[in-house]
Amino acid sequence: MRSPRERVAWTALAVLALAGAVAAWWTSEQWLPHTGPWTEHVWRKITRPGPETLPRDKGGQPRPAAGAARGAAAGSSEPPAPPRKCVRGSSVVYTDQPCPPGSREAVVDGAVTSLPPPQP
Repeated sequence: MRSPRERVAWTALAVLALAGAVAAWWTSEQWLPHTGPWTEHVWRKITRPGPETLPRDKGGQPRPAAGAARGAAAGSSEPPAPPRKCVRGSSVVYTDQPCPPGSREAVVDGAVTSLPPPQP
């Protein structure tokens, strides 16, 4: 059982937290528009991690992505083609080639994960 002094302290902390939540809700029209872009950026960073989250090699450097490794292995000095999102009806195809006839190209939103071709 808690002492009376401890109960008062926990009650005061709960009241302060509740008052802070009410004050934040009450004044949200003033600060919410300013934090919107920041929160969107943080949400993207959390849900779509970038190359800095890749595992590191033995030298401490990040390993290159699969697409970059294939381009380097082929000896080409040009960067890999950007991914394209081809939409035909309700089907979506991601490719690095031009979209096939009858489909329209849409904006690629977020990160695209490329997998190596299946091994025979």
